[in-house]
Amino acid sequence: MTIIGKGAVAGTAGSGQTGPARSPRATPPGSTASDSTPLDTSLARELLDGLADAVLTTDEAGLVVLRNTPATELLPELTTGTDLARCPVPALAAAVAAGSGRFEGEHHHRRLRGVRRALSGGGCVWYVRDVTDENGRAEALLAERRRTAFLARAGHRLGLALHRAEALHAAVTLPVPHLADLALIVHLPAVPGDHRPHWVRHTDEQPTPVEGVTEWALITAVPGLAEALDGEVTPPGPGPAAPVDGAAVVLAGFDPTATLLVSPMSGAGRVAGALVLLRRAPRAGFDSRDVELAREFAARAGAALALAELYDEQAQLTRVLQSSLLPPRLPRLTGMAVAGGYRAAGDGLRIGGDFYDVLSTPGGALFAVGDVAGKGVGAAVLTGRVRQLLQTLRLVEQRPRELLGLLDRALLDMPDATRRSQFTTMLLGTAHPEPDGGLRVQIAGGGHPAPLVLRGDGTVAPVRVGGMPVGALPAARFAEAGLRLSGNDVLFARSDGVTEARGGPHGTEMFGERRLRQVLAAHAGLPPAALVDRVLRQMDEWCAGHRHDDIAMLALAAEVQGGAPC
Repeated sequence: MTIIGKGAVAGTAGSGQTGPARSPRATPPGSTASDSTPLDTSLARELLDGLADAVLTTDEAGLVVLRNTPATELLPELTTGTDLARCPVPALAAAVAAGSGRFEGEHHHRRLRGVRRALSGGGCVWYVRDVTDENGRAEALLAERRRTAFLARAGHRLGLALHRAEALHAAVTLPVPHLADLALIVHLPAVPGDHRPHWVRHTDEQPTPVEGVTEWALITAVPGLAEALDGEVTPPGPGPAAPVDGAAVVLAGFDPTATLLVSPMSGAGRVAGALVLLRRAPRAGFDSRDVELAREFAARAGAALALAELYDEQAQLTRVLQSSLLPPRLPRLTGMAVAGGYRAAGDGLRIGGDFYDVLSTPGGALFAVGDVAGKGVGAAVLTGRVRQLLQTLRLVEQRPRELLGLLDRALLDMPDATRRSQFTTMLLGTAHPEPDGGLRVQIAGGGHPAPLVLRGDGTVAPVRVGGMPVGALPAARFAEAGLRLSGNDVLFARSDGVTEARGGPHGTEMFGERRLRQVLAAHAGLPPAALVDRVLRQMDEWCAGHRHDDIAMLALAAEVQGGAPC
């Protein structure tokens, strides 16, 4: 479309009159068709009025010559003859005065944007558009993207918070300054001691959150806080009229003109706390989109806090379980040295189904190495039962084979049906020092790998015991063998996790009986503690981070005369 400028319409637009259309005439030599083609002013106006933009044409002096209908509606002040350099549209006037080819600014609460184009004859045309709605949509889109980015960042931070303290820290720091100038979380401790509410607060003026304990009066002093702790939502509004009952301390110099938004932090079927957001003047209050975003964040923070509390509870239970089920600290025994080694399967709990134990008896010791079927917590619980039964039954029977029989009957008589599929293999033995410095050992076997005797000269030989697993069959039979340790001899017992541990170049080769005997022979003459340490090192290097079964080992030797127990 061709825009017709000042030179074509000045004669008619200035007088307000329109003449009749003149008939075409021949073009003189040396002239062009446009020089002689008459102008249809009505057609020009129709063309300009059909544009969506406001159109203003000016002459070489900068005076308005022609405006279309959108310009009349959008800029009624700019009549014909108006000097745009002094017009009542500040952004346009400034652009004309500066010789700029575009402008953007506010006029009558509308956002206007204009572009200038030059016309022949020294005049120009301004195309002006109302971009208020367009800018509003763009700002709304940007705001929605910021909200989405905030929730994504918050979800990532909250998802990494495993512990309660970490979840509270993330929940109180994330809203500042995106949502508020101050964020406060009021909550009850996971295990209330004094039954008073705790709080944690963060502002953009402080590097790290501040926390403390307050009185119940604060709950009623802050509007909406009591309702939020009950799971109810309240609209944003002003805070308390006066800083009473510690509110000034908790809210960090609370300004009564500030706006508060209080949201419940719900998670796992209960309210974990309340999130208080505060905006100080001159920052605007919370609009509907802000309220929606704050509620969504509070819900996510509440869920993260509830999960963190559950994780802390499970971690505490695990610590208690570990303290009772981990291999015990071995006693100091007269005339003998003992040492144990343990590696749980790679499940992160450090407890499992392989175990060892040494119990002091009159004139000697009772020792056990066992392997409960299965791994993890279930196997560890049965391990604890076996150890407790051994400690009780040894009071009435200390002969190894007879004691295995009592343990077998006790395990079979347990009422819980879920244990029926579990059993344990075990070596159970007694050791008694002899006057000449040797050690007399009696071992009963319950389906466990044979122990090895490492002689001082490096010879390694198994002690054939045999027997049937304990707690598996009603009429199980158990075997027994005796031996004597002297000098630097060491009795080495272990679970099958030692020989079955997989590693090597590809992580698939088993450690094996032959490699175990080679390691023992290479360290002949070492006391039990040093020997166990060498074997564990070899196992760690062999597995090299690969998953393995539970591993337990126990070394027993006569105490070297004049030496300290190992």
